[in-house]
Amino acid sequence: MAKSDSKNTDSYSAKDISVLEGLEPVRKRPGMYIGGTGLEGLHHLIWEIFDNSRDEAMGGFADDIEVVLLPGNRVRVADNGRGIPVDVHPKTKVSALETIMTTLHAGGKFGQGGYKVSGGLHGVGASVVNALSIWMKAVVHKDGGVYMQEYKQGKPKASVKKTGKTDQQGSIVSFEADAEIFKEIKFSWNQIVGRMREQAYLVKGLRISIIDAREYEGPIREDEVFYLRELTLPVPSFSFYFEGGLQSLVRFYNEYQKPVHSNVFYVDKQYEDCEVEVSLQYVDDIVSREIAFANNTLTPEGGTHITGFRAALTRALNDYSKKNNLVKESEDAFTGDDVREGLTAVVSVKLPEIQFEGQTKAKLGSVEARTAVEKIFGEAFVMFLEEHPDDAKAIISKVVLALRARKAAKAAKDSILRKGALEGMTLPGKLADCQTKSAEEAEIFIVEGDSAGGTAKMGRDRRTQAILPLRGKILNIERARLDRMLGSEQIKNLVVALGAAIGDTFDLSKLRYHKIIIATDADVDGAHIRTLLLTLFYRYYKPVIDGGFLYIARPPLYKIKKGKEIHYVYTEEEKISFLGADVDMSAFAEITDAEGNEVSEEAEGTEEVKKKREQKISLQRYKGLGEMNAEELWETTMDPDTRVLKQVSADDAHDADKVFDMLMGTDVSSRKSFIQTNAKLANLDV
Repeated sequence: MAKSDSKNTDSYSAKDISVLEGLEPVRKRPGMYIGGTGLEGLHHLIWEIFDNSRDEAMGGFADDIEVVLLPGNRVRVADNGRGIPVDVHPKTKVSALETIMTTLHAGGKFGQGGYKVSGGLHGVGASVVNALSIWMKAVVHKDGGVYMQEYKQGKPKASVKKTGKTDQQGSIVSFEADAEIFKEIKFSWNQIVGRMREQAYLVKGLRISIIDAREYEGPIREDEVFYLRELTLPVPSFSFYFEGGLQSLVRFYNEYQKPVHSNVFYVDKQYEDCEVEVSLQYVDDIVSREIAFANNTLTPEGGTHITGFRAALTRALNDYSKKNNLVKESEDAFTGDDVREGLTAVVSVKLPEIQFEGQTKAKLGSVEARTAVEKIFGEAFVMFLEEHPDDAKAIISKVVLALRARKAAKAAKDSILRKGALEGMTLPGKLADCQTKSAEEAEIFIVEGDSAGGTAKMGRDRRTQAILPLRGKILNIERARLDRMLGSEQIKNLVVALGAAIGDTFDLSKLRYHKIIIATDADVDGAHIRTLLLTLFYRYYKPVIDGGFLYIARPPLYKIKKGKEIHYVYTEEEKISFLGADVDMSAFAEITDAEGNEVSEEAEGTEEVKKKREQKISLQRYKGLGEMNAEELWETTMDPDTRVLKQVSADDAHDADKVFDMLMGTDVSSRKSFIQTNAKLANLDV
């Protein structure tokens, strides 16, 4: 053993150990508690405070919650529950309210005196939000008195004080996120509304109101429980209340779908200490939608409750089909993928002691949840199949179709990708590949047509940029199975070019480009092609979107030449701003097309055009990438130093799923209604 350096050893002692007190660990490492400091983490602050009020409702102590977005990026959550305790805590010797708001692992979710069931993990919600807020205020209506305390970055400004009398009961918590922690503070109204709607389905009999008062300029009192809602402000607002529970939620998710069977399955039973609630319905679709909750907290990564559900579902349908001779003896047993095709299911469990994998609660780890779901759902679903034979036959027929389609798709896929896209298959002839073999620096432009493809190939950086031109509009894959998809030359070329295969053999690690850029024309056809491609990526390459690898190019709308200066503008507003607000745009109409030919002869004699001639200003409108020369396309759309790219994301997968169902599915009436409702918002150049 080498002799240690006593000098170095002595330099490491107790004084070198950092001890973070109070809520300092939260501010030091916020990602450990809310998952990150981006917009998702920002919204997590609302969820944590709301969950505390929601837990009051789950315990039967509240039936009304109000969430308000206030001016100055403040958020206010009020409930009519029991009110946070304000008496002195025996251990901390200060008010229980101050203890809860300023101490990690303090709250009613520990011991036996608080909640039997809660969505909280470690009792850290309110204190974490407090630590990450530049301002926070708690107002409690309890036992005839109103109590208040304010905080800054997790520390109380003063002791809890009684401010008046009241005949109300409940808690009001308001906060303002700290700009030192969150670089962007921008709350999404749609995301909040979606989350609150979901929670109202999950807690039968709970009323949840959401008010967007960010633009409200009137007086706001923060000490009354439902003061804002009762004012009926002229601002956006929603109120949700559902008695149907998960059955209503399944119908909501299937709003734009055609049901395979009429009756929606539903069960709500207790097994030992675990309450299990499941609802499902099959629809005429090829994708599955499984939404899981644990103590009313969405678990997007699933967990033990989903594992138990899937096992029971597969077993029940296999047993029923064999027992009733609904499948041929030569048919294979149903797999999990077969029985989940076209399935919309919501699984909810409630446990007194719950274990999530991580503070963000994305995955349930409680082992007892699997046993409970497998038993309760398995028994109830078998009974449902026996009691509803017509529904059972329709479901089995759907699953058999999925099984046969899986076999056909596998055969087609094997014939096309037998050796794998990276193991011998020739890359598409139309693909102009890049030189680099590093996926991290490689990017591929998916362009519309051979004309744009030719220009892009001439203007690109050959070392890092690949070009794949598409001929016309690709197949709408929203309702196309894998075998039909791979029969499309356009889609097959794209699959092979990306190199990560597709379907159950998809491997993100083999993706050949870490920037996939959709570059279509700025017209109706270009928008349609872009939507078709987005549908393909969302349905079959979702990890590409989740990984941040998919982008949309934003080519300029106009090229403005003033003397020898050239400017590119990307919107009508930028054009007006550049030319001046007082310019008569009818006189400054497009005077040249892509070839420089004059196209506004009727304006030749106007003073404005003469002035334009004197100033030597020309305006060129681009309607397609093919109208640009290689140099222009490089400068505006392909040069990493100057281009504008939009990264594609799907923050709310359920909302995105419904939009794709509506826009690309078979429900014509819903699509027509959507178009009529939003027609005025469209900026079309046809």
